[in-house]
Amino acid sequence: MRLQQLLFILCCTFVSVGLSAQVTLKGKIVDGTSGEDLIGASVLAKGTTTGTVTDFNGDWELTVSGLPTILQFSYIGYSPTEVEVTSVDQNLKIKLGDDAITTETVEVVGQRISDKQRQAALTVETLDAIAIKQTPAANFYDGLGSLKDVDLTAASLGFKIVNTRGFNSTNPVRSLQTIDGVDNQSPGLNFSLGNFLGASELDVNRVNLVVGASSAFYGPNAFNGVIALETKDPFLQQGLSAQIKVAERSLFEGGFRYAQAFKNKEGQEWIAYKANLFGFRANDWVADNFDPVFETEFGPENPGGYDAVNRYGDEGSSAFDYRGLRILPGIGQIFREGYKEEDLVDYDSENLKAGLAVHIRLQPDKSLESTELLLASNYSTGTTVYQGDNRFSLRNIQFYQHRIELRNRDNFFIRAYATHEDAGDSYDPYFTAIQLQDSFKTDGDWAADYTSYWQGTIVPRFNQLDGYPNCFPRNCTISERDQLRNEFFQRPEIQSLLAEYHAEARTFAQGPNGLNTLDYFQPGTDRFNAAVDDITSRIGNDGEGGTRFFDRSALYHLHGEKKFNNVWAPNEDSRLELTVGANGRLYTPNSQGSILLDTAGRNIDTYEVGAYGGGTLHLNNRYKISSSLRLDKNQNFDLLVSPAASFVFTPTQTTTARISFSSAIRNPTLSDQYLFYNVGRAILLGNLDGVNDLTTVESLTTFTNTGNTDDLETFDVAPIRPEQVRTLEAGYRTTLFEKLYVDATYYYSFYEDFIGFNLGVDLDNVGGLITGAQAFRVAANASDRVTTQGFSIGTNYYFGKYYSFNGNYSWNKLNTASDDPIIPAFNTPEHKYNLGISGRNVPLPFLSGSIPEFGFSVNYKWVDGFIFEGSPQFTGFIEAYGMLDAQVNFEVPSINTTIKLGASNLLDNEVFQVYGGPRIGRLAYISATYQLDRR
Repeated sequence: MRLQQLLFILCCTFVSVGLSAQVTLKGKIVDGTSGEDLIGASVLAKGTTTGTVTDFNGDWELTVSGLPTILQFSYIGYSPTEVEVTSVDQNLKIKLGDDAITTETVEVVGQRISDKQRQAALTVETLDAIAIKQTPAANFYDGLGSLKDVDLTAASLGFKIVNTRGFNSTNPVRSLQTIDGVDNQSPGLNFSLGNFLGASELDVNRVNLVVGASSAFYGPNAFNGVIALETKDPFLQQGLSAQIKVAERSLFEGGFRYAQAFKNKEGQEWIAYKANLFGFRANDWVADNFDPVFETEFGPENPGGYDAVNRYGDEGSSAFDYRGLRILPGIGQIFREGYKEEDLVDYDSENLKAGLAVHIRLQPDKSLESTELLLASNYSTGTTVYQGDNRFSLRNIQFYQHRIELRNRDNFFIRAYATHEDAGDSYDPYFTAIQLQDSFKTDGDWAADYTSYWQGTIVPRFNQLDGYPNCFPRNCTISERDQLRNEFFQRPEIQSLLAEYHAEARTFAQGPNGLNTLDYFQPGTDRFNAAVDDITSRIGNDGEGGTRFFDRSALYHLHGEKKFNNVWAPNEDSRLELTVGANGRLYTPNSQGSILLDTAGRNIDTYEVGAYGGGTLHLNNRYKISSSLRLDKNQNFDLLVSPAASFVFTPTQTTTARISFSSAIRNPTLSDQYLFYNVGRAILLGNLDGVNDLTTVESLTTFTNTGNTDDLETFDVAPIRPEQVRTLEAGYRTTLFEKLYVDATYYYSFYEDFIGFNLGVDLDNVGGLITGAQAFRVAANASDRVTTQGFSIGTNYYFGKYYSFNGNYSWNKLNTASDDPIIPAFNTPEHKYNLGISGRNVPLPFLSGSIPEFGFSVNYKWVDGFIFEGSPQFTGFIEAYGMLDAQVNFEVPSINTTIKLGASNLLDNEVFQVYGGPRIGRLAYISATYQLDRR
């Protein structure tokens, strides 16, 4: 049975569950100190997307599915609070205090990002349950792209990358992503999995982005920031949710979440569980950019061909440059045919995620204050396209994640988890194209056939053409003849002939000639498909020689933390809090030599440990001083220190000024240390021990022209070291005119020991005679220090009771102009902004029966043009672009269902978000979300 059919049946089965009685609640929200009415404060039924805002008198009204229920009350600049409502007659006049603006800036607790941290000294952007419901993007993960300071790029429909503050990459090793505190990292492939192994939208409570260097708070690899997903608690958010979504590109998405708690004989809830299932399939965006690779010499006008971005195996080579060879006039630079990505990649993108979690309260009588034991497992599998050094087809890849945790909220936790991966049938289409060409004819044989046909068939034709200069030796010198021939071949009519002649020579070279008995593998034929299947089914190691990854790596992580809330409290408005913790991690790679140097019994298991401590001093509810220190030790590197400190000043209840110093480290990945991966034109090499006596590419080019070995220059590459960054940040948040919220931030960062790569060649030199050469790309550190700076501002303006306007602007600048080729690409637009307007719970009097209210949102994003630097094949300029997203949603209370219609990139402005990736066009969708709370 197809995936979408299975999900449709499951969703429809659960939607048929009976409905519960609805209750209308009313109340008021005021300032806890002055008693003034708070206009535009939020009220949310916890665990749902049912919410409202207060009117000009601070009054609110909300219909919930039944009692008891938990309501969440929040307002910008105030501490949020929760109230359990058990009766419609309950007094719901809520007083909000202001302690949220002096929150835990150095907090390193299990939940990582609590409600209070929204006003932390670090820059934190949040997408909560209501924002998820209202995002005009096609899913909540895409909705992160509209937040301040955030760059979201799409390598494919199934793989999105979130980054902040520069040095963006399609291989997101500089951002840490967690789900309920669990690192969402691929153990062997060493990249964050985005939402491929993530939470279903139905189970996401909120997403918090901590922007900038954060190792002191979150451990190694929180280099550019942290994406922290928090899922729903089965004790607090019980019942059934189900969703079906259909969209353009044959997209079908569906899932359900069910949670239930059980009571003991005293009537206390003591055990709860939740189950999640989510599925997605679509026809992925096609990477079909056939423009010449950025800053290459030749384009479509060259009769001998050119190197196109998404065509592989057609790369230029000095061995194919015959412009200086007089016996082959007119041939110029030639290129092999290559293969288009769309002929080699499976674009039927799919993703299936399943999860089960059990929560046990060890002291049920304490309810939320009870110590809990958590057991959870998640599974994900699917097919998508991922872009790193090459474009990779991740096909039938699988991930397993298991967690056990003992915790007491805001007190302590001990968490252990393991992540296992299986690369399945994943392969490298770039290297597949090269192997496919070599399997019928090597570069040397192809070039020999091409040039022999040119010399034997084409050159004689030139001698028969009128005006062809053949004056040497009687009437002109060799140089004069060469000049005349250059002018001859530039004539338009001759250029047309050259195109015909090159087509003939290419056809001849691609056929069986002499000892080469194989034809070119023509895309779409059974012979082509069989050859591709053969290459991609064999593991890419020395033994099998294919292009398939073998990766059954795992990581094991143990983490404990304790928080001391009132170490010292001289008065009711002052206190000192302390937090201490430690963690350990073990990587167990297993690639059978297809990716890493783990062949011949070599053990490359790697461990790392860390410990941290921090304190926060609250003074008179106006000042807060925080500091922390973290120590990290990787098995293969020296001990590293990550300090952090901050000061928060709260002059008024609605204003916060803050300054902070933060730091981060990034340990070299397993790939940086142990990679050994042949991509055809070069071998990508990890560098744990250093590499000696490589020849520079520039000097080798000179040598090929002169033949003088004295021109060859060699160099050594020092062993890889961790990256480090230090950041100074200042910010100001305030509410103006009771309706306008402003959040502005400036940062300045200092980077050292960037991890990039050096290019070099290992020559076989026998008695001064070069007998062979192998190109290497070696992981290495930059020697230059780099600085960056940036500024961002975000605003929210609430008006007309139901509406809000939001906007944000970000400026990011790479200050250091460096000639060091190792400096990774900044890959970030200097300017970008978002403008949006939304309405929530807007009444529709003419439909007050079945559809009493609706919501909408529109967002326009503009991104400045910038250079995106990846591998040589995937480096180029991304043009400036704008994208308009829009959605409208309405609830049908009689069936507990929310209908949402919208479109990402509504105007279908096809754009590149990453060079080498696909053009991203419109994705119009409609979804139905059913929710039945269980009380």
